[in-house]
Amino acid sequence: MILRRDRAMTAVLIMLDVAFHAGRSNAVSAADIAERSGLARRGIEPLLQALSRSGLLESIRGPRGGYRLGRPRRDVTLINIIEAVLNEDPEGSDGPQGPLFHKVIEPCWSGFDTKLTEQMRQTTLDELVRQAEDAGLKRPQSEPITFSI
Repeated sequence: MILRRDRAMTAVLIMLDVAFHAGRSNAVSAADIAERSGLARRGIEPLLQALSRSGLLESIRGPRGGYRLGRPRRDVTLINIIEAVLNEDPEGSDGPQGPLFHKVIEPCWSGFDTKLTEQMRQTTLDELVRQAEDAGLKRPQSEPITFSI
């Protein structure tokens, strides 16, 4: 499962954006996610759909719709996010071949992959949100509760 940097990192960025700006109660729009991340909305739609199908995101329809977390952020690991989007985009067999590749490079890469996967299995979305807060990023204020009698 060697990372496809662009697809995997974009999926992690999407999930972090939703966790940071919406959480499990509010929703953020695809347009807002795209704007904050500097990406085209059209480009992130397939990832949003894959993350929704996997249950990591919940899609809300309507004028105030958007996306929110499908599970608590402490229960979502980086490997969950990456597997959700890489399973949607299987790798082809057009890659390198030959004895040097199969006997040297492939086993080496497999070792890297195992170590990286284990680290990602231990890193949660909750930890990334805390890192963002520690870095001085400000979370949006939730709307104040208004009571009227």
